[in-house]
Amino acid sequence: MRIAVVADPYIPIPPTLYGGIERIIAFLVAGLHARGHEVMLVAHPDSTVSCTELVAYGCPPHSGLVPRATELAQVQRALCVRSRRLDIVHSFGRLAGLLPLLPARWLPKIQSYQRAVSWPGVRRASRLAGRSLRFTACSTAVYAHRPAYARDGGDWSTIFNGVELDKYRCVPEVLPDAPLVFLGQIHPMKGPHVAISIARAAGRRLLIAGAPESGTKGQEFFDRAIAPLLSADVEYVGPVDDARKNAFLGRAAALLFPSFYDEAFGIVMAEAMACGTPVIAFDNGSVPEVIAHGRTGFICRNEAEAIDAVGRLSEIDRAKVRRECEARFASNVIVDAYERLYHTAVGACAAS
Repeated sequence: MRIAVVADPYIPIPPTLYGGIERIIAFLVAGLHARGHEVMLVAHPDSTVSCTELVAYGCPPHSGLVPRATELAQVQRALCVRSRRLDIVHSFGRLAGLLPLLPARWLPKIQSYQRAVSWPGVRRASRLAGRSLRFTACSTAVYAHRPAYARDGGDWSTIFNGVELDKYRCVPEVLPDAPLVFLGQIHPMKGPHVAISIARAAGRRLLIAGAPESGTKGQEFFDRAIAPLLSADVEYVGPVDDARKNAFLGRAAALLFPSFYDEAFGIVMAEAMACGTPVIAFDNGSVPEVIAHGRTGFICRNEAEAIDAVGRLSEIDRAKVRRECEARFASNVIVDAYERLYHTAVGACAAS
C-alpha cells in the first residue's frame, strides 16, 4: 500500500525529549515501512524515522499568519503532486492541509485527532469529502460529546496511542520506600503542585520530571508554586529522555497523574504501565479508558481519594499492569489497528 502520513512541522519524528504524538507517528511510520508498505512522511526536516520518502516542510517560528499559511501550502502542494501515486492519506496535522484533496472522493483520507476538535471544520470537510474522509481520535472522550450540529460530521473511530515496549522494562517489584513520581509539563492544569500535596499527605517521597510550560508564565508558575516546595522529600529532576524515562518510571511506586485537563490520552500513563507502574489519576477525559480501576491503577475524583489510593498500591500486581499494556497499548497493536482501518477505507472508496 502507498501511504502518505502528515505530521505537524514543529518537532522532528521521532522527538528527542518532549513530543507525544510525534512518538506515535514515529512507530506507526516505522512499523508500516517494516511491513512492506511505501510510506511518505510529510514532517519536520530533521525527522529520522525509517520511511520510503521524507518530504520536509515548515516555516519557523510556526506562528503568525504568513508562516501558518506557508506551511499549509507546503503540505497541500506535497500531497497534490503525489496524489495519483497514493492509496491513502493519513493526517495527524491540520485538517486544512487536506483541503485540495477533499473533493477527490476516489482517494481515501483519514484525519486523526489528539486534541480538541474544530467541529465546524469537521462538518464542512465531511460534506466536501463524503465517505472518502474518516476520522480517528486517541480516545472516545475526544468526540463523545460533539455538538448536535456535528452529528453528521463523518465516521469516527477510536485508536489509542501506545508505546514501544522494547524501550521499557517491567519492574515487577519495587522497594517499600519507592518514590511516587510526576512526569509531564510543569503546568498548573497538569497538577504538579497537587502531586506534591498528595505525596506529602501520604508520607511518600516524590520525584518530579518535566519542563515548565514555555514562556514567562511557565517559569513564573514553577518559581511560585513548585520551587518553594522542593525539599529532601520532593525533588525536581528536570526533563528526561527515553532512556532516563524507563528508569524513572520503573523504580516508582506509582505515577501521579492529577491532571485537570480533559486529557485526550495521556501517553505517560501507558509508559508507566509498560514499566509495570500503576497510575493514580483524576477522573478526567480519557483516564477511564486508559486505566482499569483497581487493576492498573486508581481513578480518583479528588485529592483525598488519591491520598487513599497511595495506601492501596500493594493491591496492584505490577506484572499484570505490564500485560495490560502489552494487550492494549503496544506499538504493534496500534499499527495493526491503523493498518486495518486503511484497508477498510481503501475498500470502501473502491466500492463507491
